[in-house]
Amino acid sequence: MKQKTFKMTLGNRELIAEIGRYAPLAHGAVMLRYGDTAVLTTAVRGKPREGLDFFPLSCEYQEKMYAVGKIPGGYIKREGRPSENAVLTSRLIDRPIRPLFPESYKDEVQVVAQVMAVDQDNSPEMTAMVGSSIALSIAKDIPFNGPTGSVQVGLVDGKYVINPSVEEMEKSLMDLVVSGTKDAIMMVEAGSKFVSEDQMLDGIMFAHEAIKEIVAFVESIQEELGIVKEAYLPPEVNEPLRDFVKEVVDEALYKAVRIQDKTERGDFEGALMDQLLQALEEKYPEDYTDLIPEAKGFFKALEKKQMRRMITHENLRPDGRRPDEIRQITSEAKIFNRTHGSGFFMRGETSALSITTLGALGEAQRLDGIDLEETRRFMHHYNFPPFSVGEPGRMMGPNRRAIGHGALGERALMQVLPNEEDFPYTIRIVSEVLSSNGSTSQASICASSLSMMDAGVPIKAPVAGIAMGLIKEDEKVTVLSDIQGMEDFLGDMDFKVAGTTEGITAIQMDIKIQGIDRDIMVTALEQARIGRLHILSKMSETLEEPRKELSQYAPRVFNLRVHPDKIREIIGPGGKVITKITSECNVKIDIDDSGMVLITAVDGKGGNEAKRRIEEIVKDVEKGEIYNAKIVKIAKFGAFVELLPGKDALCHISQLTMKRLNNVEDEFKVGDEIVVKVLEIDAQGKVSVSRKVLLEETAKKEHPRSESPQK
Repeated sequence: MKQKTFKMTLGNRELIAEIGRYAPLAHGAVMLRYGDTAVLTTAVRGKPREGLDFFPLSCEYQEKMYAVGKIPGGYIKREGRPSENAVLTSRLIDRPIRPLFPESYKDEVQVVAQVMAVDQDNSPEMTAMVGSSIALSIAKDIPFNGPTGSVQVGLVDGKYVINPSVEEMEKSLMDLVVSGTKDAIMMVEAGSKFVSEDQMLDGIMFAHEAIKEIVAFVESIQEELGIVKEAYLPPEVNEPLRDFVKEVVDEALYKAVRIQDKTERGDFEGALMDQLLQALEEKYPEDYTDLIPEAKGFFKALEKKQMRRMITHENLRPDGRRPDEIRQITSEAKIFNRTHGSGFFMRGETSALSITTLGALGEAQRLDGIDLEETRRFMHHYNFPPFSVGEPGRMMGPNRRAIGHGALGERALMQVLPNEEDFPYTIRIVSEVLSSNGSTSQASICASSLSMMDAGVPIKAPVAGIAMGLIKEDEKVTVLSDIQGMEDFLGDMDFKVAGTTEGITAIQMDIKIQGIDRDIMVTALEQARIGRLHILSKMSETLEEPRKELSQYAPRVFNLRVHPDKIREIIGPGGKVITKITSECNVKIDIDDSGMVLITAVDGKGGNEAKRRIEEIVKDVEKGEIYNAKIVKIAKFGAFVELLPGKDALCHISQLTMKRLNNVEDEFKVGDEIVVKVLEIDAQGKVSVSRKVLLEETAKKEHPRSESPQK
């Protein structure tokens, strides 16, 4: 492919696509520059693989530390496993492009986006998403039905902004990512500060206008390069086999999709599949093994058709609900005494148990990535064990789905957290899915909200989440509230909305068909709002507001602010002072550069003692003040005394007693405690004290008319 450069203006900045120079052996490749951000995105197709019943698309977003002028941390000094942000961005790339491949396409496709350079005001994530669309669109032998466009939208001072800068994002009421084709929206991901449904919808539509410009830009690249996609010929349908499967199971599947209990329905369908395979072996004994995958595919297609017709034509769902009806809800708080907070939420057959743990701010997660964020004070982790679906499975670390669901919950709950100064704790919530039949990510948000309130975290308001679905058959469209697993798997949309009574805090939408229009989104958002308010009312019956007191097992945090110049005195030479306080008081002390001191203690006694000691250290010695001092060193010319921890002063030999003293050791030794008064503090901070003046003052009070003993 010849080297060519293409340019467009996006968000008042130039977007430059360089094609043909980098990665020439990839089927599609583009170096996309946005400001000083540069991302190399490639797309390749593998050789056909026999027997696959899924589309093996993989999207990899790779953060390179050199992109921000950093050397990776750790011993190896190489990029290791992908960061959470890289995993989430890989999902952002995948979600809008996956539905745009032919349904029967099973060849392996890999999209790789390597971040080469980062200008923080120009998002490498958005650059990678647009790059994936260009790479796939110029790959002649990859049947991608794009192009797509992707943008980030902020709401700053009442105005929507395309791909906002870091400064603009700090003031923005929303962080909205939208991807779509020129005709429809494919994917939405957002966190927001209690925006209304109308504001969110207007933001999505504003994004779509910019997406249309990106799509036109990609189409112009295709046209100028002369890209003509190779025609994709789907495999021929084995019509006799399809008719045979329909004859055997169609009538029974009509009954199966109406069985309300998930386990009972699964058992019924399993027995029906066994019946089909037995009939298949009798009908086609010689080709039986080869026909099994295709027969199972026809079985699933018939099940999908039966379920969708039941919803769109009978207005009836598999579990008997109306389209806008929410499943039965139960919730509970304070399940365990020893954890800092716990919450349980169950909706239908889906349930989640969330545990909140409070820790010192020093326990915040440290991030080693290419973003500006270096630490994370709030963590929401989602776990999906195999027993939650009634099956055995490998117990491994979190996969991409679990990381994505945890991040969505984190985004939804982050908006209601108290600020760091009002509540100086690191907060970690772990949400364990105990049973799954759809909408587990939203159940985890509800359980986690209850868990934080149970822990006494003073959140601004409870948060609830709901998952919406869509069934679109010809011109008939049905929007479903609180979808269960079958409706998610066989439906056309998974639209998750979380928020408070005041507005939306997070939103995520994935489409399996080629996009939806504004009218459908209006219906889905309004139905989600009504459902969310219903769920919040049910949660309030369990816990209406955060508990006033923390758990007795939660750490206690004490804070004070000191002058930054005093920090070195608290730490002491080689850390001796702060180490002594932490070990003797059983506390953890965090100090930031501004002088904020946070003491995290197991109990109030140790925390108060540590605070008292630090207050003594930072207290300034003042002229005229009287101190109970301890002699720490004796010299020929006097005694050095400790007025406050780390603050010594000289009491000259002439100021120790009212009589003449030839030798300090004649009356004093190290460790003696004496009362002294500050006489002078010189320009270098050296302090002079006297015991003598206090003795003289006492003598005058006791013998007001007598002469001084010295006279």
